[in-house]
Amino acid sequence: MAADKGKPFTFSLPVSVVVLAIAYIYVSTVFVFIDRWLGLFSSPGIMNALVFTALSAVCSITYRAAITTDPGRVPATYIPDVEDAESPIHEIKRKGGDLRYCQKCSHYKPPRAHHCRVCKRCVLRMDHHCFWINNCVGHANYKVFFNFVLYSVISCIYSLVLLVGSLVYDGIQDEEKIGKSSFRTVYVVSGLLLVPLSITLCILFGWHIYLVLHNKTTIEYHEGVRALWLAEKGGSIYKHPYDLGPYENLTSVLGPNILTWLWPSANHIGSGLRYSTIYDLPKGSTSK
Repeated sequence: MAADKGKPFTFSLPVSVVVLAIAYIYVSTVFVFIDRWLGLFSSPGIMNALVFTALSAVCSITYRAAITTDPGRVPATYIPDVEDAESPIHEIKRKGGDLRYCQKCSHYKPPRAHHCRVCKRCVLRMDHHCFWINNCVGHANYKVFFNFVLYSVISCIYSLVLLVGSLVYDGIQDEEKIGKSSFRTVYVVSGLLLVPLSITLCILFGWHIYLVLHNKTTIEYHEGVRALWLAEKGGSIYKHPYDLGPYENLTSVLGPNILTWLWPSANHIGSGLRYSTIYDLPKGSTSK
């Protein structure tokens, strides 16, 4: 694997919003929802507080890693070898059919690499530029980003359940609790934050599950829609060349060891200059 230098953690307005949201959700969940419903020093309260603290810590770790991990740079010396028998596919320009070359970076583009207008450079296996992490999502940090979205979904739904439980518990009390009204604003703000955030993150996570299972990036999905239309128009069949089948796609993105799928390690990803394709499969085998 080619080592990419990490990026410094830099604050931007979207990053600051995410950091504040993580902090607010953690504090309100542990010190309001859990405390008022279960009691922070009861056995259920301690257990839930520890679990939610662990989830929040993993969210923070993966979020920082998504920001500071370089998504992958194209080596200045990279030149595609069209005579390499181990590379049966070379991506070409739509117009002209020449090998893909970036005029802005003055070098050839490896397969699945694209130029990011925000980062002002080519990114290996670029998925998209995410302003919420102030970074591109690409070859070297895609798994980290995927893990962050996963743990964010779990944390938001967990917090939402505790919010509802706390509200129900307060609602069935016979007498008004001292200071109950002081938490009303916390409940309202938390509900307005957690409900749309949970829905958005679930949709985002579902989208990336689809991409992982088909070994596509967001850019490749949109390119594939056009390629499929053109293929059907020409009477041929289009198949995404990197779709090796669900299990192979999962292992190529998340790693060969299922025990490490939920941890943001990326020792399996390789250089990012070449990827396995359906043309690498033994004859007679199928990717489905």
